[in-house]
Amino acid sequence: MRHPGIKLAVATVLGLAIVIAGTAVVAAALSSGARGESLVPAAAYGGPAGRLAVAGPWIRASDPDDAGALDGYAAGHFPGELVTVPDVANAAKVTGAAGVAAYRGGIAWYRTTLTAPKTDSYALRFESVHHQAQVWLDGRLLGEHTGAYLPFEFTLRLREGVAHQLVVRADYRYPSRQKRDGWHRTWFNFGGINREVTLRPLASAELEAPTLRTRLDARGAAVVNASVAVRNRADRARTVEVRGTLRHAGGGPDLAFPAVRLSAGEVRRVRARVVIDRPALWAPGTPALYAMHLSAGSGQGAWDEHVGLREVRRDGGRLLLNGRRLRLHGASLHEDAEGRGDALTGADMDGLVRDLRAVGANSTRAQHALSAPLLERLDRAGILVWQGVGPVDAPGAWTSASPKLAHAARARVRATVRQERLHPSVIAWNLVNEVAGNGHDATEVAYVRDMARELHERDPGRLVAVDLWGAHPPAVPGPIYRDVDAVALTNYIGWYEGVNESRAHIAARLHDTALGFSKLFAGKVLIVSEFGAEANGGNPSVAPGGYAFQSWLLRRHIATYRALPQLSGMLVWNLRDFAVSPDFAGGSITKLVPGIHVERGLNTKGIFDYAGRPKPAAAAVRRAFARLGSGLGG
Repeated sequence: MRHPGIKLAVATVLGLAIVIAGTAVVAAALSSGARGESLVPAAAYGGPAGRLAVAGPWIRASDPDDAGALDGYAAGHFPGELVTVPDVANAAKVTGAAGVAAYRGGIAWYRTTLTAPKTDSYALRFESVHHQAQVWLDGRLLGEHTGAYLPFEFTLRLREGVAHQLVVRADYRYPSRQKRDGWHRTWFNFGGINREVTLRPLASAELEAPTLRTRLDARGAAVVNASVAVRNRADRARTVEVRGTLRHAGGGPDLAFPAVRLSAGEVRRVRARVVIDRPALWAPGTPALYAMHLSAGSGQGAWDEHVGLREVRRDGGRLLLNGRRLRLHGASLHEDAEGRGDALTGADMDGLVRDLRAVGANSTRAQHALSAPLLERLDRAGILVWQGVGPVDAPGAWTSASPKLAHAARARVRATVRQERLHPSVIAWNLVNEVAGNGHDATEVAYVRDMARELHERDPGRLVAVDLWGAHPPAVPGPIYRDVDAVALTNYIGWYEGVNESRAHIAARLHDTALGFSKLFAGKVLIVSEFGAEANGGNPSVAPGGYAFQSWLLRRHIATYRALPQLSGMLVWNLRDFAVSPDFAGGSITKLVPGIHVERGLNTKGIFDYAGRPKPAAAAVRRAFARLGSGLGG
C-alpha cells in the first residue's frame, strides 16, 4: 500500500546486489552513536564488513482491521509490545482453535529508531520478512518486497544525531492466496521479521556477490578461483584494486585481483586464481575452514567469510567429494522452534546441529533457503546440505506457470544461490519439490531445463537436482531430467503405501522400488530424499503411528539403501516435528489406518519431537547410521 505523493527510494530486492562498507572502527562508532536502539554484532560472521544487527528495542503492534496506514502507523505512531527481532508475530500457538486463527495470518507493524554517528549513506538489509513487507523511514516509503527467506535492502541517507524512525509492515494474511501466487509453503504460515535486520555504512568502492570454486588437480593441489563484483559509488571515474587473502592455521595465500578502471556507478567483476599445493580440504569429519578477506582498499568496502576448499563432482552416477566416493546419510530439517517459529535464536540453531550430530548425520536437506548463521554452523560441523531452491509446491503440482510467476521462480533460484554459494556445506541445488512423472506441464519442464543450464554455468562446483514424487515415477524419463545431475526420490512405502502389509512384504517392496529407481535413472546421482512415518504417544507403540513402528520402518529403509551401491544417499523425513496447517490430519494415512491418532497441525514424522526431545527413532537411526561413518569411501 502506497501513500499518494510518496516517492520510492532506491531499493535492491531479492538479493540482486550485496553492498559492502565500513570497518570495525566505523561499526563501533555506529554502536556508540545509538540513542536507545541496540546495534549489536550481526548473527552471521560472513558478509560485508561493518554490519551491525538492528536488534531493537522494537515495538510490534497487530493490525487486525488493516487500519494502520490510515491511523498513521507508517510514521511510527502506534503503541505495542516490546519484541526482539528476529520475531514471528503468530508463533505462540500453532494447534487448536488458536492455531487456526494464527495460521490465517494477519498484519504486524514494527518500529524502532536508527541513529547514525555521522551524516552518510547506509545500507539497511532485511534477511527475511514474511510475507509482504513495506518499509518506511521517517514516514517516507522506502520500498516493498514479497516472499520469505529472500534478502532485500535499501540505500539510506541518515543524518548525524537524528533519531530516524524505522517502520516495517508485515502482511502475512491469506495463505491460500500466497499459494496461488507461487509462494506455497509445506509448513506453518509464520509472519513477521523472521530474520535479522542489519545496518552498515557505505564506502565509495563496494564489493558485491563474491564467489569461490575449488578444483583438485592430478597432484591433489587445490586450484582456487575467486571472483567479486566491484561497484564504484563515487561520482567520478576511478581505478580500484581488490586485495584478498585466504588464511588457515596462520598461513595461506594472497589473492591477486587485477586493478579495474570504473566509470561513475559502474560495476565489473574481477577474478583471481591461486594454487595451494597442500590444502586443508573441507569434508565431513574434517571441516577445515579458511578465513577469506577481500578489500577494495583502506577505508573502502570489505568482505569477510569462512570458506571451505572442496571439490564436488560426479562420475556418472557416483557422487565424489575431493575425489572420494560420498554417500549422504542424515535427516531433513525445517527452521521451526516451538514458540518462535522460524525466527530462530542462536541456541535454536545449535540445537538443530546438535540433533544432526547426535544421530551421526553427515548431511541434511531443506526445502527453503537456510539462514546464514545456521549455514555457518553446518559449515563448521561438516554437515552437507541438499538445498531446495525456487518455489515449493505440493507433490505433483506446479503453480508458477504464468510468465510473471515463471520469472519470479527463476529470480528466487538466483537469489538463493547468490546468498549461499560461499558455504562449503551446500553441495546441491534442488529445483523442484516432488515432480510427478515427466513434469506437471511444459512451463515446469522449461523452468528446470533453463535453471539447470544456468546453474551449471554460474556455479559449476555443485550438483543440480530435482525431487521425484516416488508414488508417480515416469515410465521413461523425459526432458525435465535431461540437464540435471541428480534425482532425489521421496519413498513412503510402509507408510502411505502398504502400511498394512507384512514386514516381509514391505521390505521386498522397498528393495524392488529402490532398485527400479536406480535403473530408471542410471547415470545420474541418486538419493532417497524422503522416507519415514508419523509417531506420537497417542498410538500403540508397535502399531502404525507408534514409536516402535517408526523405528522399525526407518531401520528397514536405511538397511535397504545402504545395501545398494547405486544410491548416493538417504535422508530421513524429518529431523524434528514441525508446524503445518492446523487442518493437517496426517493426509491419506487416516484412511489407510482407521482410528490412528494424528497430532492435528503438526507433522510428527520427526525423530525428535517439536520441543527437540528425542523419540526412540533417534537412537534407532543413530545405530543404523553408525555403519556409514563419515560417508566417504575410497
